[in-house]
Amino acid sequence: MEFFETVQGRRSTREFSDEEVADEDLMKMIDAGRRAPSGKNTQPLEYILIQDKEMLAKLDQVQKVFGGSAATIAIVADPEASRFWLEDASASAAQMLLAAHALGLASVWIEGTLQSKEEMAKELLGVPAGKRLAIMLPVGKAAAPREPKEKKPLDELVHRERYGQKQV
Repeated sequence: MEFFETVQGRRSTREFSDEEVADEDLMKMIDAGRRAPSGKNTQPLEYILIQDKEMLAKLDQVQKVFGGSAATIAIVADPEASRFWLEDASASAAQMLLAAHALGLASVWIEGTLQSKEEMAKELLGVPAGKRLAIMLPVGKAAAPREPKEKKPLDELVHRERYGQKQV
């Protein structure tokens, strides 16, 4: 799949089919994530690949999406290693989402509901106290195709040289 087709075609998916996902594809996603830029190249991230159905069902306590996924990738950050840990985790997640779509898989970025349930999720996954469970990506084959959401046109978003200056 060509890069810009991948960017334009990616959708957030919360409903998955029962199909399994190949370990090779999951590792390709994680590899794409680890190759994302990190502040001062500190690489403060680690990843947990969760495929156990019982654990995925327990993670539904965070948000009811994990139990239906074939796998989930959790991004663990070390705030002691970098003050840019959240930006680094975000870049990693974005690249993994694009990789998932390029591989014919579906996913969604889970962070908001995770924040309020981080300690519980960290305990379930055995994440050490000093680390942060930054983002989780449930992964699978989409249960059904999703239509693209409307995006604002570029001419409404791009300013030339200074804010408020538009060039047609």
